[in-house]
Amino acid sequence: MVHYGHSNQLRQARAMGDYLIVGVHTDEEISKHKGPPVFTQEERYKMVQAIKWVDEVVPAAPYVTTLETLDKYSCDFCVHGNDITLTVDGRDTYEEVKQAGRYRECQRTQGVSTTDLVGRMLLVTKAHHSGHEISSEYREYADSFGKCPGGRNPWTGVSQFLQTSQKIIQFASGKEPQPGETVIYVAGAFDLFHIGHVDFLEKVHGLAERPYVIAGLHFDQEVNHYKGKNYPIMNLHERTLSVLACRYVSEVVIGAPYAVTAELLDHFKEPKRRGIFCQIDSGSDLTTDLIVQRIIKNRLEYEARNQKKEAKELAFLEARRRQEVQRERESDCDF
Repeated sequence: MVHYGHSNQLRQARAMGDYLIVGVHTDEEISKHKGPPVFTQEERYKMVQAIKWVDEVVPAAPYVTTLETLDKYSCDFCVHGNDITLTVDGRDTYEEVKQAGRYRECQRTQGVSTTDLVGRMLLVTKAHHSGHEISSEYREYADSFGKCPGGRNPWTGVSQFLQTSQKIIQFASGKEPQPGETVIYVAGAFDLFHIGHVDFLEKVHGLAERPYVIAGLHFDQEVNHYKGKNYPIMNLHERTLSVLACRYVSEVVIGAPYAVTAELLDHFKEPKRRGIFCQIDSGSDLTTDLIVQRIIKNRLEYEARNQKKEAKELAFLEARRRQEVQRERESDCDF
C-alpha cells in the first residue's frame, strides 16, 4: 500500500538532501519477496508521485538497492526507515550500501503499517476510530493476524497512532491563500487515500491557474453514519496526514461539516457569489470499497504474507543477536 507512514518517511528523507528520487518496485518483485501488493504498480507509481516531498519516481526499481543503482541516478546516499526489509531468502536489501557508508535511516511512523490496515479491513472493527482506545481484545486479535507461531518482532503488530500538533505542522504547508489565487473547496472521507482521490484532486487542482485547494474531512462518526460497517478504515487523524501529504492540497479542514454551509464558504474567503458548485469526474473507478474487496478476496494470501514476513524478520534478528554475542565474546578474549 501507500499510506501516511510512507509519506512521513519520504518527508524525513527529503529533509536530508536537496532532491528526492523514490524507487517503486513492480508487482512481480513485491510478490516474490513479500506477498501480493494491495495497489497495482501503476497505482503506486502515481500515488508516490503525488506525495509533495517527491521530486522524481523511478518505476520498476530493483528490490535490492545496490551501489550501481545509486550511481545510475547520481544519488549520494539512500534512506530507509529504522525497520528491516529482507529478500525472499532473508538477506538485508540494503547490505551493500550500508557497508559502503551510503545509507541513512529515518524514524518509522508508530501506529501504522500495511499489516495493521489490512487487519482493520478484515476484522470489521471500529476500535481505530477517533476517541476510541484500542481494547485489549482488539489488540490481541489484531496482533495475531497472520502471525507466525511464536512470532513477535518490534515492527509488526498494532499500536495506536497518536496525533500531535508537531506532526500536523510537519505535514502542513502553513501557507494562507494569496491574492489572485482561486480557493477551491472539496469535502469527503478520503479514506485509505488512494489513486481515485489523487486523480480527483489533480483535476480539481487543474481548474485554476493559481489554485488553493482546501479539503474538508468528515468526522469518523459522520463517515460511519453514511458508510456503515467499520468505515472509515483510517481515523480522522490518519486521514488528515494522508491528505496533507498530497501535492494538490493546500489546507485541510479537520472535521468538516457534512453540509457545505454559507458560513464555511465565507470563512475560507470563497467568492461571495453562489452557484459555484462544480462536479468533477476523477476518471478512476477505484474506491475504498474496491480496495477492501481486494483484501477480502486475497485474505489467505495476506495472512500467509504476514506469517512469512515475520518469520524472516525474526530469523534475521536472531542471527544478528548471535553475531553480537560472538563479537562480545571475542572482544573479552583480547588481552
